[in-house]
Amino acid sequence: MNNAKQLLPFYEFVTDNVSVGIHAIDVTGKTILYNAKMKEIEGFQFDELTDRSIIELFSFRQHESTLLRVLQTGLKELNVKQTYWNKNGHEITTINDTFPLFDGDKLIGAIEFARDITSLEKLVYQPLRRYDEPLTFDVITAVSDAMMQVIAYAKKAAKAKLPILLVGESGTGKDLVAEGIHHAASSDTEAFITLFSRRSTESVLDKVKELLEDNNTYTFFFERIEFLNREMQEQLLALLQSLPPSKYMLIGSVGSDPVELIAQKKLSKSLYYFFTSMSITIPRLADRKEDIVPFVEDYFSRHRERFASNVSKLAPEVQALFLQYDWPGNLKELELLLDEIASFMTTESIVTYDLLPLHFRFKAQQQDMSHREPEFFMFQQQNVVMPLDAYLREAESYYVQNVLNLYEGNITKAAGALGMSRQNLQYRIKKMNKK
Repeated sequence: MNNAKQLLPFYEFVTDNVSVGIHAIDVTGKTILYNAKMKEIEGFQFDELTDRSIIELFSFRQHESTLLRVLQTGLKELNVKQTYWNKNGHEITTINDTFPLFDGDKLIGAIEFARDITSLEKLVYQPLRRYDEPLTFDVITAVSDAMMQVIAYAKKAAKAKLPILLVGESGTGKDLVAEGIHHAASSDTEAFITLFSRRSTESVLDKVKELLEDNNTYTFFFERIEFLNREMQEQLLALLQSLPPSKYMLIGSVGSDPVELIAQKKLSKSLYYFFTSMSITIPRLADRKEDIVPFVEDYFSRHRERFASNVSKLAPEVQALFLQYDWPGNLKELELLLDEIASFMTTESIVTYDLLPLHFRFKAQQQDMSHREPEFFMFQQQNVVMPLDAYLREAESYYVQNVLNLYEGNITKAAGALGMSRQNLQYRIKKMNKK
């Protein structure tokens, strides 16, 4: 007991000064631990969380909460990337490791460790800016027919100086195309202004009004306009319609099909029509995989030049893996991965499989498994047959985990789909978790 008391100040110091956010809850969802870094990330104070369960607090996005999912399933979740708006209306991106807490066989809560990568995410929105050079079309690495067509349309848009809408998933490179348009239309490298939309602040409108007082000829890039609330979208439209025609280059972007966004009442039809003098769709990286290797080679070339590193290329098996992987995070995900790989390479010049981060190997393996036929369980390497008991345990674990993923961790729905009681499924999950 005395030893525990002596260690307590050290635990408290580490908890409040560590660079990762820590949030622990009990089985009712009541917050037990919430450190200073997590307060900084999410914007809550400890007192705000102790009075009510996070089940109630985060009811609007329960399916997205890794803490609640782990509390329901009793299974750990590692390297889960989440992007959300915190209490203060700021867009936050974290990578979370979340674990169930057991006292013997009894689940007593869950704890989450969150790494804030928001600033890194914003850097990757403009990945070449770190090299201190304008993002012109000449420096955008793309060889695919799809991207060549995008650049051709973008050059025409720059000449026309009409409002433009860029459509594409997060991380596809809409920001690169937007800045390329600016430099094709203007010689002022400092006049490109990116405005990141927020759901609950008028910072976008305030910033535009402030810049208009300068009387400079800016290019305004309104990133993800569907994230503005409908009232702000209408206010933005009124402001843009009041500007002198062709004085400013106006570019908007959305993250998915604008027609669907309008149907879902996330996007103002009037604002959509304003920006669609010209519409350019940026394809997913999965649909233009021929751009992957040139992008990687360009990244390594710049890395060698800036950091005097030795990194030069991907090993054949890694290149094959990169071309096979679907890249759900698009160019942004590839850039983040290369950042991580390059950061811990020392004298190596070739990126081999063992130099890939574990989380990426796991994601690539999971994707490969999801594409296989069910019989992949039957044989291991070199056609060694698994013992029947081991095979059945592995098959059960794999199947149950995928059903849980399908129902986003909802035990009741997963149990119903599996044709068993909730209690039976929870018992099986605990057994699998102990393996």
